[in-house]
Amino acid sequence: MIPRFGEAPIPGQRYTRRAGAYALLPREGALLLTVQAEPGPDLQLPGGGIDPGESPVAALHREVFEETGWHISAPRRVGAFRRFVYMPEYDMWAEKICLIYVALPVLEMGPPTEPGHDAVWMAPAQAAMALGNSGDRHFADRFARGICG
Repeated sequence: MIPRFGEAPIPGQRYTRRAGAYALLPREGALLLTVQAEPGPDLQLPGGGIDPGESPVAALHREVFEETGWHISAPRRVGAFRRFVYMPEYDMWAEKICLIYVALPVLEMGPPTEPGHDAVWMAPAQAAMALGNSGDRHFADRFARGICG
C-alpha cells in the first residue's frame, strides 16, 4: 500500500490516476528544488508526469532538466506516495502516484526550459519545512535526517 499525503479523496469525485517521478537532488549540502509560479508560487521537488510509453527514470531525467536546467545521474528510488488533487493546468482531478528518487545533479545546462519554473537551492532541513506538499516535505525530512539518501 502506498501511503497517502494531503487531503482525502472527495466522495463521488472521479480521479484520473497520474504517475510521476520526482527527485531529491543533493549537492554541496543543499537540495536543488523548483518553484512553479502558477497557479501560485509553489516550492516543489523537481519532477513530473510520466508520459505514455516512458519509463519512470526517463521521465525523471526529462522533468528535472525541464524544471531546473540540470542533468542528473545515478537515480535511486527511495519511496512513493499518493495524493488526491485538482490540477488546474489540466482541468483534472488526479490521484497522483509520486515515485521519489535520490539523484545527483551533475551538469547545469542553463535555466529551466519549462516556462514558469525557477531552480533554487535550499538546505534539506529548510526544504523539509518549506516544500508545498506534505509528501515532498516528508521525503525531504527523511533525507535531512539521513533516513533516505
